Amino acid sequence: MIDELEEIAQREQEAARQFPHTINVCVAAGCLSNRGDKVLEALQGEVKARGLEGRCRARGVGCMGLCCQGPLVAVVSGGRPTMYQTVTPEDAPALVDSLEGEPVRRLLLPTDQPFFSRQTKIVLENSGAIDPERIEDYVAAGGYSSLFKVLAMMSPTEVIDEVHRSGLRGRGGAGYPTGLKWSTVAKASGENKFVICNADEGDPGAFMDRSVLESDPHRVLEGMAIAAYAVGAKYGYIYVRAEYPLAIKRLEKALRQANQMGALGRRVGRMTFDFSVDLRLGAGAFVCGEETALIASIEGKRGQPRARPPYPAERGLWGHSTLINNVETFANIPSIIRHGGAWLASIGTEKSKGTKVFALAGRIKNTGLIEVPMGIRLRDIIYDIGGGVVGDGRFKAVQTGGPSGGCIPAPFLDMPVDYESLAEVVSIMGSGGMIVLDDTSSMVDVARYFMEFSMSESCGKCVPCRVGTVQMHGLLTKIARGEGTAGDVALLEELSDMVRNTSLCGLGIAAPNPVLSTLKHFRNEYDALLKG
Repeated sequence: MIDELEEIAQREQEAARQFPHTINVCVAAGCLSNRGDKVLEALQGEVKARGLEGRCRARGVGCMGLCCQGPLVAVVSGGRPTMYQTVTPEDAPALVDSLEGEPVRRLLLPTDQPFFSRQTKIVLENSGAIDPERIEDYVAAGGYSSLFKVLAMMSPTEVIDEVHRSGLRGRGGAGYPTGLKWSTVAKASGENKFVICNADEGDPGAFMDRSVLESDPHRVLEGMAIAAYAVGAKYGYIYVRAEYPLAIKRLEKALRQANQMGALGRRVGRMTFDFSVDLRLGAGAFVCGEETALIASIEGKRGQPRARPPYPAERGLWGHSTLINNVETFANIPSIIRHGGAWLASIGTEKSKGTKVFALAGRIKNTGLIEVPMGIRLRDIIYDIGGGVVGDGRFKAVQTGGPSGGCIPAPFLDMPVDYESLAEVVSIMGSGGMIVLDDTSSMVDVARYFMEFSMSESCGKCVPCRVGTVQMHGLLTKIARGEGTAGDVALLEELSDMVRNTSLCGLGIAAPNPVLSTLKHFRNEYDALLKG
């Protein structure tokens, strides 16, 4: 099967060389919302009208990162890309003219700016460079070679050892060592085991997993298949929220293609390994991002968490040992197998290895998707890659980790971005949302917004979360109106401690984080709103 992959790759590369010019148009959700599909149609029509089909191909690709300047287009001639921003269908003739002439300077997007040059792409290495709806493009970029390598040359134990060596930690939020989780499932008893990809991305301002699934779905499937081989699973599920129709469409197509090629299904790679993957659509409940609630939802039950232990690795889907990782974690696996665990471990910090994908949003100039090495300073992300605060405002805080995270103020801009450093300032890495706030934001209102989200998304199973979040939201509303007292602030802190330490699952445990972080770093704003 490895020989067949090489033949497909060579065939695709030879076909690509026949075209002196390639026009890549972003057709991920962000650019599609600005008529990226119409830009692609106009470019394809212009190429056809001029009889250039044999010299130029215009195709759709995944996210190129700088979403705020979309639709983005990359014209590749002689192996060198020229990037254009805010392209409209009416710009198609000028872009086709530029193939043999001067660039369209009014649309130029410099690729040497820090937004592009300061990134280190592993998970996003194919995003914006391949057509996500063609398995041949993925294979030509080295896709599925890692899967067939482990099937032909590595034992399950060797695969887990390589993941251990990489130091990869779960990218879903908690940062649990991936190799340790895999080895636990591998050692679990029972013939039937499951692998689940958690794609239930529900944090406000987060769109990392959605972009990866839209831009490079086969990468996630390959990571899942490698994991299944390592732990001894035959069945897998991708749990993705139904609000991601484009990601679902491309996943469905990728599943069909992978089954047809022999990368999934029975006798994968003509070996004795079987692995089938199904999609399950979530109805948008934030709590279903918690692994036991997600499992309940797949089983057809109400999405509510249960007490742990036993953990899913021991007793998960339908009572069987289950491995659950998120999209970004699985997307790291093919590169770890291809380059070796030591390669990933050489990137990042001592305890936080590799890279992290973030969704930059809020009051920042360069909003979009980025991938940076662990340990990079917040200042470098916000001012170099992000371009600084938009408009005339001044940086006030950055909120990481969504409703479960915290707000980090300006004095901590030089801190490294890793799991331990964020925890020290009452925040978390989370799945990768990063919202920048300027001096027009009220931190009490920010805390109230996230508490309202947690209150609304609580499943109601345990009293501390069901009742505590309501009480905390009421206190925050009272304080924001200028009707609060010092006693209300003290009660807010007491409730935060109670909810944090007695809730059943991660939703309630982390719900007080925005309150605690704003109380710690912006206490003066609370005091200024108190009566008297």
